[in-house]
Amino acid sequence: MNLNFKGYFTTPIYSTLISKWIKPLIKATDPFINKAKNNNKEKIKKRIKEYKKNIGDLGMSHHSNSLINIPEFKELQNFVNNSSISILNHMGYDLTNYEIRWTEFWAQEFAKNGGGHHEGHIHYDNHISGFYFLKCSNKTSYPIFHDPRLGKIVTQLPLKNESEITFGSSSINYTLVPGTLILFPAFLEHQFAMDCGIEPFRFIHFNLQAVRKMILNSSQS
Repeated sequence: MNLNFKGYFTTPIYSTLISKWIKPLIKATDPFINKAKNNNKEKIKKRIKEYKKNIGDLGMSHHSNSLINIPEFKELQNFVNNSSISILNHMGYDLTNYEIRWTEFWAQEFAKNGGGHHEGHIHYDNHISGFYFLKCSNKTSYPIFHDPRLGKIVTQLPLKNESEITFGSSSINYTLVPGTLILFPAFLEHQFAMDCGIEPFRFIHFNLQAVRKMILNSSQS
């Protein structure tokens, strides 16, 4: 049977490698991560008291506060901002009456003792999400992306080859090196695999929203 084929309703994921930011952004994130670890000391003490055992930071993720508009991160922020506009245009959206605004921008490092992970989730009320990886290897955690099409999920058939990426695949994951930048639609469910604590795993996460100009103008008047 001779059938014409076209692929529709695909979900794009964009990635690149920018190595020049690795060292300066590790240095810039150090005080934020150290502060986050210090803030988690009380949680660790409570767990020791509750569990009668010192498991350190097992399973934790050390989150910084917001990095939006902090000078050391402006080059990354500007690049992601411009890339997000390009991506939304590439996806076919009309941004004439919209402006891109940052909603979240933070660094995090998974537990030294291992067990760090994130369950599958999306970032609601946003349009672009992404990561910039500072410390990672083939021994650390990695992002996993899940098919966002509910209709496909509930009718999923077994795959002939689980290791091959096909139109039937329900999830994919990325192999990381430091300097990897990944951007994707914020509706795309993602998670982070369990980290074993063998090597440090640190990355910067961000979310951006396309906001109607009429809303911005009315709020400023």
